[in-house]
This record gives sequence, structure tokens and C-alpha cells, in this order.
Amino acid sequence: MHAPFRRLAVLLFAALPCASFAADKTVHLAFDHAVQAGLASGKLDGSVKFYLAGNTPPGQVQVVDDLVTTHKKTNAFGKSDQKTCDWAMLSALITLQSAAKDAGANAVTDIVGVHEGQEYRDPKNYECRVGFLMSDVDLKAKLAKVK
Repeated sequence: MHAPFRRLAVLLFAALPCASFAADKTVHLAFDHAVQAGLASGKLDGSVKFYLAGNTPPGQVQVVDDLVTTHKKTNAFGKSDQKTCDWAMLSALITLQSAAKDAGANAVTDIVGVHEGQEYRDPKNYECRVGFLMSDVDLKAKLAKVK
């Protein structure tokens, strides 16, 4: 009786690593959707504006810090790509908002996705990697004062 249980356990444990990578993919989603959700929830307070690379803030821009990074992961199990990726992006934006405030900046500019040394630049979308268990967003940006 124990032998069938052991065989089943071995098969399940052997399949687990495959299952965790089976759904690995990269998706590109609307940046404004994540920002608006953050503002609507109150997690972003509006005091810091966010600009993807390719979008220039109006006014005079003074860079305060030319390299800030963030890497955020979230549980993806059983969730839609949009939901899990927007959550990871919101976590990254909260981190960037905090860094901007600490530096006396009111904007985060030139936001790009970064994965394994490759940059993803798009003026409307952000990059998110979705797996069976986790989703993650990696960003690189600049902190700036916009007048």
C-alpha cells in the first residue's frame, strides 16, 4: 500500500519543477492602466508623476538620480496576467514614488523594463514576466524635479 503512494509522490515532485515553468511568458500591458489603478486605490498619491521612456514631462527637467531600479514579484497562481502584472507594477511604482519623495523629486522619468540585461522601451506599455507561480516586473528609471 505504501509503494503506490511513494510512486505517486515521486511523480508529483518530479513534475512540479516542470509545472512551475510551463506557463513562463513575457507580456506587455498598458502602463496607464496600472498607474490609474494605483491612483484610484490611493496607493499612489499623485504627488509623483511617472513617465515611460519615450514620454517627456512638460516643463524643465532636472535629474536628481539617473539610476534607480526596482524588482517586484507577486503570486500569480490562479490569477489573470493583467491582475498579477498590474499588482507587481503597482508595487514597483510605490517603491519608485517613495524613492522620488526621499530624493526631493516629483517625477520618475525614462522608465524602462529590464530583464537579463535587455531593456524594454515602449511609450505606452510595460513588460511583465508571468510564470505558473510568480509574476515579476523589473524597472530602471531616473528621478527628476519637473518645473
